[in-house]
Amino acid sequence: MSIYLTAIIKAKPAHRNEVIAVLQNMVKETRKETACLQYDLHQGTEDENVFVFYEIWESQEGLDLHGRQPYIVAFGRLAESKLQEAPAIYLTKKI
Repeated sequence: MSIYLTAIIKAKPAHRNEVIAVLQNMVKETRKETACLQYDLHQGTEDENVFVFYEIWESQEGLDLHGRQPYIVAFGRLAESKLQEAPAIYLTKKI
């Protein structure tokens, strides 16, 4: 059964460009993962410091493996100082 996630990330304005570069690298690397079915990044039009990931994963095991990848771990370290708040992650289901 596929896993659907939405993640909302709010960069501090002073660090927006750095955050964008890290997020774009995450897209590039994540799309190489076998369990990744979809991994799309969007930027807010009303607030360009807001980013939204829409993700579909083949399995929980694949998603768990994703969380241990070096580029995801690096994002976690960046998040502590470059984001306005912790990312909001929503597990959803298709209806």
